[in-house]
Amino acid sequence: MESAAPPAATAVKPSLSRKPSPSFRLRNGSLNALRLRRVFDLFDRNGDGEITLDEMASALDALGLGADRSGLEAAVGGYIPAGAAGLRFEDFESLHRALGDALFGPVVPEAVPEEEDEEGDMKEAFRVFDEDGDGYISAAELQAVLKKLGLPEARSLATVQEMICNVDSDRDGRVDFGEFKNMMQGITVWGA
Repeated sequence: MESAAPPAATAVKPSLSRKPSPSFRLRNGSLNALRLRRVFDLFDRNGDGEITLDEMASALDALGLGADRSGLEAAVGGYIPAGAAGLRFEDFESLHRALGDALFGPVVPEAVPEEEDEEGDMKEAFRVFDEDGDGYISAAELQAVLKKLGLPEARSLATVQEMICNVDSDRDGRVDFGEFKNMMQGITVWGA
């Protein structure tokens, strides 16, 4: 009796069957540009101002979103200008905008006062760091997020605690939403 061959291993690919996160595209243009710039800088490992397909694949792998090289090239290749080694920031913005439009439809301006809009975006950003939902960002939570992003600052808890201390105005060892908001409002976004 001949035994059946075991089924071939298949790679698990991220699915868009779930509703995509609304944080993909923040309503506030300045915060979205800042966040996108930070993502670009994280993906651009060598700091040359371009994200190559290898850098993008490495970043996606680090985030647990392993990407098939040929699929990535097919999806992103059209945004890389002829003669360039990878995506420049403007190209990355175009790719992000196209993905946002494909997932959520074109941006339709909402009649939300800018102040209210910015507050909602900041609360959304705060929740990314406040992993346990207790209303505070601890050094451990910040370190976990920095690790997920592959940032070298995550290696040292002392460095992360120093980052917390720089924002922690009430000196309780953690960052509440008010402190987070003050820090974010103090950030200047160049070119946004």
